[in-house]
Amino acid sequence: MKPYYYTKMASFSSPLLICLILLHFFSFILNNNNSVMAAKQSNHHHIRHNHRNNNHNHRNNNHNSSSSSSSSISDDSNNNPRLHQAFIALQAWKKVIYSDPSNFTSNWVGPLVCNYTGIYCGPSLDNPHLRVVSGIDLNHADIAGFIPDEFGLLTDLALIHLNSNRFCGIIPQTFSNLTLLFELDLSNNRFVGPFPTVLLSLPTLNFLDIRFNEFEGPLPSEIFLKKIDAVFVNNNRFTSLNFPQSISGSGSASVLVFANNNYGAGKTFTIPPSIVKFANSLEEFLLSNTNLSGCLPQEVGFLYKLKLFDVSNNQIVGPIPYSMAGLFHLEQLNLAHNKMEGVVPAGICMLPNLENFTLSYNYFCEEDDVCRNLANNTNKAKRVAFDDRQNCVPKRRFQRSEKECSHVLKHPYECEIEHDFDAPAGVGAGPAFAPVPAVGAPVPSLSPTPT
Repeated sequence: MKPYYYTKMASFSSPLLICLILLHFFSFILNNNNSVMAAKQSNHHHIRHNHRNNNHNHRNNNHNSSSSSSSSISDDSNNNPRLHQAFIALQAWKKVIYSDPSNFTSNWVGPLVCNYTGIYCGPSLDNPHLRVVSGIDLNHADIAGFIPDEFGLLTDLALIHLNSNRFCGIIPQTFSNLTLLFELDLSNNRFVGPFPTVLLSLPTLNFLDIRFNEFEGPLPSEIFLKKIDAVFVNNNRFTSLNFPQSISGSGSASVLVFANNNYGAGKTFTIPPSIVKFANSLEEFLLSNTNLSGCLPQEVGFLYKLKLFDVSNNQIVGPIPYSMAGLFHLEQLNLAHNKMEGVVPAGICMLPNLENFTLSYNYFCEEDDVCRNLANNTNKAKRVAFDDRQNCVPKRRFQRSEKECSHVLKHPYECEIEHDFDAPAGVGAGPAFAPVPAVGAPVPSLSPTPT
């Protein structure tokens, strides 16, 4: 299975799949009706969802809702107070759309809002005989405009997909009314302002994608505390990211993508040992080009579900944590363009699921033959892309000059090892890594369960 970020998987857009997502959400909620009603009233309901069933790089080609409902239920907003409320919201939104080159909103006329392009309707959670607007999908519509305060009237929304448009301005505070919102994709637009903290108050939000916008300022530490499965905030203008030094309980995110922001401007920005709290969930962690510095903590080796780890193009120093040789699910490891040094652990090169190991443009001085032979493996099924250019490994091609390497090799960086952390439930106490198999020993098959 390819890593989530590199294949750019997100929410599906075909009408059938949109409806399947909504039906999955509704069926889950309807089977837990008491919890849902509490969520709408107290904002304390949390749900889990597998984001890998979704694809956000798509185009909507069907302009009618496909959700099933009783034929006796009217879609006319004049006979349905919820749809009338949606009608008011959508008409207010249409008024602040000033460019719609593909005429996606040209049929947003009249009270039959369930027939509007990109609008999906389904049964209300508190009344299955009442039809409501449950999803909006305008991905790749190239629409320009902004989101008005009236958007908060769409209180039954479970899904919002606005990927690849030209929406601008700030996210209105009325989003706090969207207490059933499950999946939000605002990526590749022109939204501005600080991180929209109103989104952190949404009790059922499980997928958040705001990448490729113009958000700025600090990222709140609360983003690590919220029960959410996937967070994409890369390629904005965020200037700081405060990892909590301690996290009560365990994190729930399986994908955290913070790349291409300048968090460490003017101060130290490091990964703290508390990252271990995500050991039971985190599969993909991207911090490339973020001004990350300091040493990688040994606790990275506790993230036993990790498949993708990318901290390239930063200021990281010191050696590769030996604990990482226990990441048996790891597929993609990118440490390129840092200031790391020391020995490349042979155990990492022996990881059974490794597909790409990039450590170029560092100061590593030694690597085992098992690493050098990765790319030359005659077994194509097990061939690994291995890049060790511009390091300090003797007798290897394309290495740094002796002058470049001498200063670093004479003054190796000593990393402080932290031991004062509590391992999360399910992760054994004792060493923060699995045993490294000896060279030549058979490596156990620990392939992830297909999803």
